This record gives sequence, structure tokens and C-alpha cells, in this order.
Amino acid sequence: MIKKHTALLAAAALLAVGASHAAPPLHTDNMGLSKTSVFDVPTPKVYHYSDAAPGTGKLLPRAYPGAPPQVPHDVKDYMPVTAESNLCIACHAQPDLWGKKPEAGVATAIPPSHYTDLRHEPGKVTDHLINARYNCNQCHVPQTDAPALVENTFSSKKTR
Repeated sequence: MIKKHTALLAAAALLAVGASHAAPPLHTDNMGLSKTSVFDVPTPKVYHYSDAAPGTGKLLPRAYPGAPPQVPHDVKDYMPVTAESNLCIACHAQPDLWGKKPEAGVATAIPPSHYTDLRHEPGKVTDHLINARYNCNQCHVPQTDAPALVENTFSSKKTR
């Protein structure tokens, strides 16, 4: 019984010491990316999508190897993308361009992975777009004039 009381007193003492050395409270202006109070209701800035015609937009570098490229042209006339209506494939279904260096003004080819059923037949490239890959704008987003919220210093190159 004495051991239990001693253990409880020791635990209470540790809690008291820990509480006295707790970090000071964080100010609400330092809690988020916007550096304003979390209690403010800011009006978001308006950003604009590219209004470039297909073939004229600037290709941006990918965020990381294997990242889906951003769409460098206006997409409002191509939406919505559905299984029955996908206007993206009219220009981008070009398997003859696989492995070739991209050229300015030439649509980026839909990659072989989009013609491969990774769940049932991995490695087998078909002659048609796989049904799970018709929704282009699920991964490929239009470019905007919005700045990055934080600096991206990611590099896929190994450093030693």
C-alpha cells in the first residue's frame, strides 16, 4: 500500500514539474499559413485560370517525378469530363508519341499507364483508354496565376 502511495506522489510531482515548464501558448497569428488570426474570416483572393488556347500555353515543370502535368490551356469548353464525353482524348490520345521528346504546340500524349488495367492485367497495354482513367481532371488541374503558399524545395535527386 505504501508503494502505491509513493508511486502516486512521484507521478503527481512529475506532472507538477512538467506543467510548470510547459511551452508558452501559441499566438493565434502564428497558427496557419496566412499569418493572420485563426478567428478572422478573410475574403479569399480571386485567381484566374489560363485562357490560353490549346497548343499555346506554357508547360510548367512537374512538382515531382511522376506527378501529373498541369493543363496549360483553357478547359471551360471541355468540361465536364465524363465516361461518355471526354474531349481531352481528341488531342491527347497519341500513342505514337510515347517515348518521344515533347514538342512545343504538340499535345502531350496520354501515357501507357492510362491504357493499362493496373488492377486486373498489370503490364498489358490495351488499344483503348481504361475506364478508370477517363476522368482527366481528377489528377490534371488547370494552371492558375496563384502563387505557391509555401516555397517548394523538394528534389528527387539524392544528396550526400
